[in-house]
Amino acid sequence: MASTLFDLTGRTALITGSSQGIGLALAHGLAEAGAAVLLNGRDRSKLEAASAEIPGSRILAFDVTDHDTVRGVIDDFEATQGPIDIAVNNAGVQHRTPLEDFPAADFERLLHANITSVFNVGQACARHMIPRGAGKIINIASVNSAVARYSIAPYTATKGAVANLTKGMATDWARHGLNCNAVAPGYMRTPLNEPLWSDDTFNTWLEQRTPAQRWGRPEELVGATVFLASEASSFVNGHILYVDGGISAAL
Repeated sequence: MASTLFDLTGRTALITGSSQGIGLALAHGLAEAGAAVLLNGRDRSKLEAASAEIPGSRILAFDVTDHDTVRGVIDDFEATQGPIDIAVNNAGVQHRTPLEDFPAADFERLLHANITSVFNVGQACARHMIPRGAGKIINIASVNSAVARYSIAPYTATKGAVANLTKGMATDWARHGLNCNAVAPGYMRTPLNEPLWSDDTFNTWLEQRTPAQRWGRPEELVGATVFLASEASSFVNGHILYVDGGISAAL
């Protein structure tokens, strides 16, 4: 039985923001676990390059911040291609500026990209999962769901909202057979974090601050995501799983 608990064969997984970084790593990992993966983003050329890396993957290019578009694309896919069994809400952006100088337009952009997108995709997929009595929704939160750091207050707010929306999804939808959980990465060496890992001063601080004394790698999020996407997590709901090298556990 243990050998089949994490098997995703026959499942279809949509991963938003999956043309690079964490999303692409998760797409690779879910595909290796047996899932048929749907890559999402707005840049079709980047999606095509990512899809070439994952045999059998397909592309769904749409803007996760547009509610009507999200619902239309997912409804159409369900009607013509089959069920989406796993939804991974990974799309997101970052903007670093001291809070007193933070541009209002960038605050709005973070709200739409980081939290509105989770609502849009989660709701659109859940509308189909609920009648089936099964489905996995995995939201990508952050260590900043629990702690703040200088110059990223709005990002911290959005990731705190992702964590609490995850709990709300579980509270509403667990009764229908859905499992709604989140993975909360620590500091990962990704394109989004290049301004940080290319800074020697920040690198020194991070290594001293993190018990593991290093950056995380995107592929180190795969195990947690496969667990939450599989039958191994059948009674796990509303949980925020930190994968952060211990940074949230230590002062």
